[in-house]
Amino acid sequence: MKLFLSVDMEGISGIVDTSYINPNAGVNYQRGRQFMTDDANAVIEAALEWGATEIVVADSHNTMNNILWESLHPQARLLAGSPRNFSMMQGLDDSYDAAFFIGYHTRQGVPGVLSHTMSGCVRNMYINGMVVGEFGFNAVYAGLYGVPVCLVSGDNLIAEEAKALIPDICTAVVKQAVSRTAALCLSREEATAELKRQTRLALSKVEQIAPLTVTTPLELAIEFTLAGQAEMAAIVPGTRYEMESCTVYYTAADQHDLYKTMRAMINLAGTAEFF
Repeated sequence: MKLFLSVDMEGISGIVDTSYINPNAGVNYQRGRQFMTDDANAVIEAALEWGATEIVVADSHNTMNNILWESLHPQARLLAGSPRNFSMMQGLDDSYDAAFFIGYHTRQGVPGVLSHTMSGCVRNMYINGMVVGEFGFNAVYAGLYGVPVCLVSGDNLIAEEAKALIPDICTAVVKQAVSRTAALCLSREEATAELKRQTRLALSKVEQIAPLTVTTPLELAIEFTLAGQAEMAAIVPGTRYEMESCTVYYTAADQHDLYKTMRAMINLAGTAEFF
């Protein structure tokens, strides 16, 4: 059993606001790193007990240097650092039996702890007309390799978002969203137990959970918050800019083209200056 863990930070146990996730200014950031490592270890331990033989952990938040390497379970390998062509999904291929998304959050514009989609520039993102957040985008990427996403952890609302796309997915709900920056959190012990329980359940259902499938070519549409951001994103060759909605469209041949172009568009949009 070969397992890929994409580990974000906003949905990690005990994390409720930006003070835990900001490497530069977060007064609780070092605590957040420990919480993130603890959640990953809970999943790794349960997966190894189940019989997983290879586990790759992709640190998937911000600069992607958050997980405490020296404290991560020694039988897992850590992919850290950036840039990466495929960001949160770097390293995944069709040799994996399953992917788990740990510490994930809801998409931009909907309730949920620290909800957003990739960047503050993005209002909405679509693949073939289907609105997606980071969960959906990455699940599509995995699905194009034939790899099912079998587990997501985070708050109760990302569990709902995930189930809308993958009805049979297992969900480790470690906190109940109260607002975008408040949550009712399980204790450390309860969260660890729930992560382990859902990991075991997910691994028992790998053969039953279908990959998220979409047709190719892939139409990527990103609705930006401001016109200047959309104008910068539209510099990417092959894009089409719809001025009325601040939306930039691109037709991607495959998951690699999709991911790299999305990153290029968002990175360019982030350079737009405003007074």
